[in-house]
Amino acid sequence: MPTNFTVVRVKDSAGKATEGNDEDVDENNVLKEEEEDATGDGVPKENSPFINNTDNDKANSYDGTNMALFEEEMDSNPMVSSLLNKLANYTNLTQGAQEHEEADDDEGTKKKTVKSPQMGTFMGVYLPCLQNILGVILFLRLTWIVGTAGILESLAIVGLCCSCTMLTAISMSAIATNGVVPAGGSYYMISRSLGPEFGGAVGLCFYLGTTFAGSMYILGTIEILLTYIVPKAAIFVAERKEDEVDALLNNMRVYGTCCLALMAIVVFVGVKYVNKLALVFLACVILSILAIYAGVIKTIFEPPDFPVCMLGNRTLQNHNFDKCLKTEIKDNITVTTQLWNLFCEGPELNATCNEYFDNNNVTEVQGIPGLTSGVISENMWPEYGPLGMLVENKKLASVPGGDPKQDIYMPYVVNDITTFFTLLVGIYFPSVTGIMAGSNRSGDLRDAQKSIPIGTILAIATTSFIYISCVVLFGACIEGVLLRDKFGDSVKGNLVIGTLSWPSPWVIVIGSFFSCCGAGLQSLTGAPRLLQAIARDGIVPFLQVFGHGKANGEPTWALLLTAGICEIGILIASLDAVAPILSMFFLMCYLFVNLACAVQTLLRTPNWRPRFKYYHWALSFLGMSLCLALMFISSWYYAIVAMAIAGCIYKYIEYRGAEKEWGDGIRGLSLNAARYALIRLEDAPPHTKNWRPQLLVLLNLDSDQGVKHPRLLSFTTQLKAGKGLTIVGNVLEGTYLTKDTESKKAEQNIKACMSAERTKGFCHVVVSSNLRDGVSHLIQSAGLGGMKHNTVLMAWPGTWKQSNDPQSWKSFIETVRETTSAHQALLVAKNVDSFPTNQDRLGEGTIDVWWVVHDGGMLMLLPFLLRQHKVWRKCKMRIFTVAQMDDNSIQMKKDLQMFLYHLRLDAEVEVVEMHDNDISAFTYEKTLVMEQRSQMLKQMQLSRTEREREIQSITDESRSSIRRKNQGAAPGTSLSRQSSTAEDTQEDEAQLIHDRNTASHTTINDKADAGPERVHMTWTKDKLFTERRNRECNANVAVRDLFNMKPNQSNVRRMHTAVKLNEVVVNKSQGAHLVLLNMPGPPKNRGGDENYMEFLEVLLEGLNRVLLVRGGGREVITIYS
Repeated sequence: MPTNFTVVRVKDSAGKATEGNDEDVDENNVLKEEEEDATGDGVPKENSPFINNTDNDKANSYDGTNMALFEEEMDSNPMVSSLLNKLANYTNLTQGAQEHEEADDDEGTKKKTVKSPQMGTFMGVYLPCLQNILGVILFLRLTWIVGTAGILESLAIVGLCCSCTMLTAISMSAIATNGVVPAGGSYYMISRSLGPEFGGAVGLCFYLGTTFAGSMYILGTIEILLTYIVPKAAIFVAERKEDEVDALLNNMRVYGTCCLALMAIVVFVGVKYVNKLALVFLACVILSILAIYAGVIKTIFEPPDFPVCMLGNRTLQNHNFDKCLKTEIKDNITVTTQLWNLFCEGPELNATCNEYFDNNNVTEVQGIPGLTSGVISENMWPEYGPLGMLVENKKLASVPGGDPKQDIYMPYVVNDITTFFTLLVGIYFPSVTGIMAGSNRSGDLRDAQKSIPIGTILAIATTSFIYISCVVLFGACIEGVLLRDKFGDSVKGNLVIGTLSWPSPWVIVIGSFFSCCGAGLQSLTGAPRLLQAIARDGIVPFLQVFGHGKANGEPTWALLLTAGICEIGILIASLDAVAPILSMFFLMCYLFVNLACAVQTLLRTPNWRPRFKYYHWALSFLGMSLCLALMFISSWYYAIVAMAIAGCIYKYIEYRGAEKEWGDGIRGLSLNAARYALIRLEDAPPHTKNWRPQLLVLLNLDSDQGVKHPRLLSFTTQLKAGKGLTIVGNVLEGTYLTKDTESKKAEQNIKACMSAERTKGFCHVVVSSNLRDGVSHLIQSAGLGGMKHNTVLMAWPGTWKQSNDPQSWKSFIETVRETTSAHQALLVAKNVDSFPTNQDRLGEGTIDVWWVVHDGGMLMLLPFLLRQHKVWRKCKMRIFTVAQMDDNSIQMKKDLQMFLYHLRLDAEVEVVEMHDNDISAFTYEKTLVMEQRSQMLKQMQLSRTEREREIQSITDESRSSIRRKNQGAAPGTSLSRQSSTAEDTQEDEAQLIHDRNTASHTTINDKADAGPERVHMTWTKDKLFTERRNRECNANVAVRDLFNMKPNQSNVRRMHTAVKLNEVVVNKSQGAHLVLLNMPGPPKNRGGDENYMEFLEVLLEGLNRVLLVRGGGREVITIYS
């Protein structure tokens, strides 16, 4: 759908049109800035023209405009003209090897020109992918795979692997065209699509795969060198045939290590030499492929002469004999040949020979019968076998004989490894890797969003055609026994694929040698830069050191680590053993590329707008499934190891890595999953079996926004153990506009404390006009949907008696009432600062539960949850219940024990009897003191605001009175006297009003409807003394009434219960690590709130760690399964 833009020119006050493109820009400054932004790690810093970008010259960008309405917003939001100008001039500097090469050439001087990327699809993507995909496996193993698996199963292997890479390329194209992809290839795409955890894990897997690919290419290079070019250069030579494999592996280790050291030095000295040789290596690959096709065409007319010597139906190694004959006639004399000497004890005709040698004839078959020979029908089916199995031609006649155990000492061609389908999949898969070569060069491309999909998909299509045609052509042209001869022993040690090529086998040998050399050098060049990019992203802390290098950015330390890991692969020494290892890591990488595309497509994130349209989540999911299947098909134990490595890296980054927000798909997936789960949770409340305390923790902060009681969070961690919901809330008094900064600081401090105490949950800071409303809002609105708290945890207000402000304990009681009204449980921790930290380990001790009234089982459940944590694990649980006069304590104990048995809880049970003793004088006196204190506080209830208001009214009246008096006074009155008189009058007025109010409050039989007395402003000394005597008389009467009052009988009974219960609890549980006690409810009449606090204080007196528990009005524990 086309979109039309209309550009309206805005004139400034001088009448000149200003446009974004007319601004004068210093080119050198721009280049210098771009240089500073580039980090050289393959992931450039984005010079973003969007919101929140901080440019130094931004303040001067808007001078002279008449857009005054938007001037304030222009400080943070750019003008459209400047935005479009920056977007049009956006360039992505070439990263990686080319950048370091230029740094070498310039010798530290500043670059004056920036060459825009000019590589097109063919040179930038198609050819590099072609070069990386076609390689060592094609030249060294494909003929052997065709001969062993047969044409049909070989086509299945090629089809599986090529389908996997094609589906991955489709997913990769979608990701690569969804915005600008800086150089960094698959790591950048996966990490920005799936987040730092997956990105780091898969990035390191891709790094390990690239490193082991370097090992494989070096091993291929040495195998070509020692087997086909200069076999005499071998250091270790086997004296016996059975030692040949070990000798070959040792030679591979020695020469491979030397080759690795040489390549590492070349890479270290300068990548530019590797880049200059890349075209040579590419030419070698292309010429080798053309030589193979030319050889196939030539076999139609003139097949090459490569005879294979057969003894019976067994293939012979043609190293130590020239003629495929047992005997020959020289000068009319029958003489034995070199072949005879290999099977017989001597050259004599009557010498004892191997029985099979005696019973069977020697024949020659043509190794390359040609395309029209019909050999394709014989090579259709597989020939798998165990280690040491003889390579045989079933068509030829054979007479069995001899001891099969002696066959390994004879010059037969045998299997050097046990072969089966899944092994061949693992060995073949590295031949289709390399599809990321184009995306790795995204910084060099003229139009990466167009070139990467076209070039990569065309390269995969081309190589797939080459592989499929080679499988068919090899099967149609080459004899089966020669195909299964891995090292060409039956054709005098020639490379099997070389025997087919035209004009000479040396074309393939030399071409494959240089191809493997080039691929090894490129792996040693690319892997360290990939590791450097991961290290500079900062997501894996222990890799930070590998982000550094030489002055020009060369990753020296990363190169050393890469060479070390590469040496591990070389010490394995077998190409067939190393190939499945790197297959795992590449398959893991491709799996996550498909996952990234599928996740982004299914989530439909707003930023998912790829230019490549030919993708679908089903294709990505199919590719992901195919990758996973191939991993387990090729080697299930390597797959498990690779997944374990990726999982360990993932968890390490999750716990220790730097937090990055890249707008990744996993975050979107988490949001969708959370939304779905929340909607499901909303349907019905949790069943009793699933009930666990979902906590709202009410924290108090000091004046510096620091957490007052961090042990409350420790206790939360111990109670929750990371399970369920935890919301840590706090209320700041004021308005949000003025307290915004303090709110953010408080949230940061709380989160830091939560992290220190290992409390997993959410932080919620509310700014409210007063504390009570803020706590009420938290209790009502904290949480979301079904993820709401059902329990409130708070600290006991320990200083409520010493505090002059009664709001502290009043807010506490209101919180108790609101939790009860909201049907939420309440936990109140007394002396919370003495609770154990997460590092403490409590020894043998008890958690005592005092079960006075049934509250739904909270008292039973909490100790069980606490004992799951290592702090409380060694503590035993004791349950005390209270029996009154009419209760049968013995039966109560039995019933409670049976109840605990059904609950599957281990606890000691004790029944405490409380008799109705006479109320002691101590209880009576304590109740009386409590009521007297409460009454005195009521009499002094004039708040500070009321005092200030009345003082202000007196001051105003005093000023007006003095003003009236001054108007009628003599002109000679001094100003200083007037002012001093006014000040004295104000003072006396204020004191008088305060005293009169206090007296009126202290008078018990005060009349409610009495109006305020009028204050006369004409003062005499007698009048003042009279007022003071009245105040003292009223105060004395109030004090006498206080001391003559009698306590309320209901309060006396409550105090009696509190005192008696406290005596029993202290007697039984003073040494307990924690005491859990039913929390009585507050009085319905708010007039008794302060008495309620006194009752609780008496109840908890003498106990160290106490947790008051109040149920939420529902059962939270059940005996049923």
